[in-house]
Amino acid sequence: MINIRPARPEDGKQAAPLIKIVFDEMEIPELMAMSAADVNAVFARAFNVPEYRYSYNYTTVAEEDGELVGICVGYPAEKEDHIDDAFAPFLPAVGITDGRELMPDHESFPGEWYLDLLAVKETAQHRGIGTQLLADACTRQKAAGHKYMGLCCDLVNPKAQALYEKLGFAEDGRVKIFAHMYRHMRKTL
Repeated sequence: MINIRPARPEDGKQAAPLIKIVFDEMEIPELMAMSAADVNAVFARAFNVPEYRYSYNYTTVAEEDGELVGICVGYPAEKEDHIDDAFAPFLPAVGITDGRELMPDHESFPGEWYLDLLAVKETAQHRGIGTQLLADACTRQKAAGHKYMGLCCDLVNPKAQALYEKLGFAEDGRVKIFAHMYRHMRKTL
């Protein structure tokens, strides 16, 4: 049975490889130059910094028999401008020492709760876990008073687009993140 729950700091080691699934799709140059073990080690540590974008504080997980099989990360759009400030001490570990940010592109639209990352472990895909995580995020954010949820969907990912559209999201713009163009999609909660 799948248990959807808020993440805890101790989930970092299991959460990092799930986060990396999306990083690989995004083709982030600095992370592509690193080994998977090194990327996972950095993000497992950063997961414990509550102010950081990919921390336990902004994460919900899907757990099955003690194993994390899915992850959902999001935050209010107004936090995006400073949500990576807490990652500054980790920048040298990913090869950035010249003052640049790892995530320089702006992704969210004003006034929304932004779903930054949704990933399911390959061995657990096609079982509705992503749908459960997304539905849970919608329920939680509506209860928290958010009116809109937004997300970005890679133009070359029609399966994800179909899932989002099935759940009521509609394209309302385009965003370039690294070398990829994304549909920005929004749903009224």
